[in-house]
Amino acid sequence: MNASTRLRVVVTGATGNVGTSVVRALAAASEVGSVLGVARRLPGLDLPGVEWAAVDLSEDGDEPRLAQYVADADAVVHLAWRFQPTHDPVKTWRTNVLGTVRVCDAVAAARVPALVCASSVGAYSPGPESGAPVSEAWPTHGWPGAAYSREKAYVERVLDTFERDHPQTRVVRMRPAFLFKEEAASEQRRIFAGRFLPGQLVRPDLLPVLPEPAGLRFQVLHTDDAADAYARAVLRDVRGAFNLAAEPVVDAALLGELFKARPVRVPAGAVRGALAAAWRLRIAPASPGLFDLLRHIPVMATDRAREELDWRPEATSVEALEAFLRGVRSGAGGDTAPLAGRRVA
Repeated sequence: MNASTRLRVVVTGATGNVGTSVVRALAAASEVGSVLGVARRLPGLDLPGVEWAAVDLSEDGDEPRLAQYVADADAVVHLAWRFQPTHDPVKTWRTNVLGTVRVCDAVAAARVPALVCASSVGAYSPGPESGAPVSEAWPTHGWPGAAYSREKAYVERVLDTFERDHPQTRVVRMRPAFLFKEEAASEQRRIFAGRFLPGQLVRPDLLPVLPEPAGLRFQVLHTDDAADAYARAVLRDVRGAFNLAAEPVVDAALLGELFKARPVRVPAGAVRGALAAAWRLRIAPASPGLFDLLRHIPVMATDRAREELDWRPEATSVEALEAFLRGVRSGAGGDTAPLAGRRVA
């Protein structure tokens, strides 16, 4: 394959947890000739085959630049997402929902052949009472009490309309579980626990017991494995949604083994009340709605990704969590504004 036939791929949200892994995976693919990483702030990250551009998807005035960058793209991977401020849902809506609409408009105007968009397990409606894994056909109405879930569900509706109106563009929706890697640990600590949580306290020897809300079960995946699936979705002639998760499913027993702590059952209401108080006092950035979402998300079946993308995660869910914990304890980070590391002893 010569340079003139290789693909040009544009990646929005290219400097975050998922974006940095996706641009690396695409740049390493022989079928890809160039990658343009788009973000609000230009990074200090130098990767072979990757160029960078600044666009703020929440701003009305940035549409012409976005249109210019996607004009000759063979594929657009849309990852841009804002988790904070959780006390200002209008601000996150402007980036997450209206930003997605702007990307879709630019892709449609340029008649880009493929759009691969980040959805999430958080887009799904509550799972079945049996706890059985759900396929990609499970409803995506989200959990109404969490802004993150509402926005992901709304983005699914945006993509429904886009697919109907622009059948010439191949649309892929990636629905990963919670994504972790060592390099993103500092960012995720700031988003969910706050910047003042001492990383050195996240040690097994300091947690003799582990609070266990009833029925806690969720899935995780190493970010690099998710990036591999994104790259495969760009390069293969596939459409529709793909669930992404690693084995095993995470529950209280597994977390107890990971932290070498004894799980102790606590009422979910008590945990939620404590989180709600901390959020209202702005001690913790994660809203209690995210805890509600965690308790209601389904377990996902990943058969379609394994069969149609020929995808297999290299890291187990335990290994992904271990990478995250290493990063939290060491203050790991990367050469981008979202991933900036910070040691808090």
